[in-house]
Amino acid sequence: MIQVAGLYKSYGATRAVDGVSFDVAVGETFGLLGPNGAGKTTTSHLLVGVLEPDAGEIRINGACDPTRPNVRRQVGLAPQSLAVYPELTAQENLDFFGHVYGVSGALLRERVASALELVRLTEHRNRSVSSFSGGMQRRLNLACALIHDPPVLLLDEPTVGVDPQSRNHIFDNIEALKSKKTTILYTTHYMEEAQRLCDRVAIMDRGRILAMDTVAGLLEKHGNPSAQRVAPNLETVFLGLTGHGLRD
Repeated sequence: MIQVAGLYKSYGATRAVDGVSFDVAVGETFGLLGPNGAGKTTTSHLLVGVLEPDAGEIRINGACDPTRPNVRRQVGLAPQSLAVYPELTAQENLDFFGHVYGVSGALLRERVASALELVRLTEHRNRSVSSFSGGMQRRLNLACALIHDPPVLLLDEPTVGVDPQSRNHIFDNIEALKSKKTTILYTTHYMEEAQRLCDRVAIMDRGRILAMDTVAGLLEKHGNPSAQRVAPNLETVFLGLTGHGLRD
């Protein structure tokens, strides 16, 4: 469903994406795992045609130009920076993005209802988004990416800055989409998210993919034996309780 070969993108002397290649099969959830600045977001933006690569090839469902409207309609993007309008209601946001993707009439009403139900915002559909919590806005961001029922979904750090309850809601949403065989590219810097959600993971840093396999395969090849350590400092307690993965 997604094929990326020899992808490069530079900003001046900084090479943000440095020869990245990977394939994502139909219905697979594929993770890009790495710290901030690894090139994950740039890769996502290249995949949807927001940025133009310096070199390399991208294919979405066999089509090689992600800037073409018929290709973009196959992809939903929930970006790290919220792409919702706070002055509008949840319903109005979904109506707007539906019309952008050419969905209207009874089909749009059905899609809006389905998206709101998935992200558990039905009872808040007529509230201004400016009154939403950060977690609710993240969930609406996901709903907007799904309004045209795309077969491919790109999720760029979808849990950044949300509370634990909203984070679990987002995980539930993603697992529901996985059960429907949606093809998902999931970028994150939290190891436990990749382990829970992804069928395969590519570890990315400084624009390059360092390793790629299933979680079990990565642990077998690169992991150390499990160990427990008790240390009387707050940082260790915080990391243990919150489950933070890669440090920025």
